[in-house]
Amino acid sequence: MTNEQPEWLEQMEGILETLNEGVLIITGDEQILFVNSVFLEMTGMTRDEIVGIQIGKLYHRPEDCAILHRLRDRTRRTGRSRDEFHLPTKSGQPLPVVVSVRAVENRSGHRVGIATFTDISEQKAVEARLREANVKLEKHQDEIEQDLMLAARVQQSLTPDSLVWGGVRVDTFYHPAHTIGGDFGLVSPLDEQHLNLMVCDVSGHGIGSALLANRIYTETATQLRSGAPLGDMLRHLNRFAMNLGGPVFLFTLALARLDRDGRRMLFAGAGHPPAMVVQPGDEPRMLESRSMVLGAMSDAVGQGDTLEVSLKPHDRLVLYTDGITEAFNTQRQMLGIDGMRRIVAETARLPFPEMKGGILDRVAAWRDGLPTDDVSLVLLEVL
Repeated sequence: MTNEQPEWLEQMEGILETLNEGVLIITGDEQILFVNSVFLEMTGMTRDEIVGIQIGKLYHRPEDCAILHRLRDRTRRTGRSRDEFHLPTKSGQPLPVVVSVRAVENRSGHRVGIATFTDISEQKAVEARLREANVKLEKHQDEIEQDLMLAARVQQSLTPDSLVWGGVRVDTFYHPAHTIGGDFGLVSPLDEQHLNLMVCDVSGHGIGSALLANRIYTETATQLRSGAPLGDMLRHLNRFAMNLGGPVFLFTLALARLDRDGRRMLFAGAGHPPAMVVQPGDEPRMLESRSMVLGAMSDAVGQGDTLEVSLKPHDRLVLYTDGITEAFNTQRQMLGIDGMRRIVAETARLPFPEMKGGILDRVAAWRDGLPTDDVSLVLLEVL
């Protein structure tokens, strides 16, 4: 050190040199009095280049000068200050640091400022990498959301329209719990004399279930167009699902085929909540599934898989998925089949165009919060 170095500083120098942080001491008139070896390593400068100059001469970037003034003013007011800063270096690449400044009186009664500098360049590098990664993630998320929106539009396009066909009229509803879902409904004339109705529920939610649901939809539509008997259709779909490979996935369905005049219907269900036939003012008749859930067992569809049902004018058929019956209220009570049966009986007294809204409103009034499962609903009235 130079001869001008105060005695008190000579006594402290050994301690200051053991610190892992850079240390700089300035006089009351902002002349640099001392720097330790760590500070020199941080800046790449020599002691002769730093000691004795005014601290303001080290800084040239406007943003650094602004921080320097803020540190000076805060230290004068409160006796200490702390901020993020950039140390100038000989290489010209500023070093990010956290600087803490404290004003003290030396043994001669003069105020000096002691500043410590902690290198945060590694932290800043990590933050920069995180920001870059977040930008990429956000871009990827935007792409996923765009794909999901497209998938949702495609899936919504498969939702059957309400129609009048022959001696019946049909109303439908579909709502996924997420952007896309695993439910679907289908209303498809087989020929001029027969109309097919179906609701299907693929297990799970989200993208995987939606992809499987679309695949099952395509296969089912092909089978329906062929006019295959309903039991044969169930067996084919069961084999199809089991032969897809990969993890086992399960699905249930309820399928009806009506004559053009609406007086005769064939019904087949596989592990699905019972369909209901109701005459306004009467209790609903339950059409139970005679086959098991599809996709898991080769013998899920047995003998007696199809039920023949006679219908009369004003009869209404209700097909739905368990997103309705598995709705819970605030007491954690499930609506269940009995609850749905009660709702169907009540809403069958409404004009047919109001029945769908009546069912959905009553389910929503029961349910605590938003739907947690996909919901599909197909209604039919015999004219």
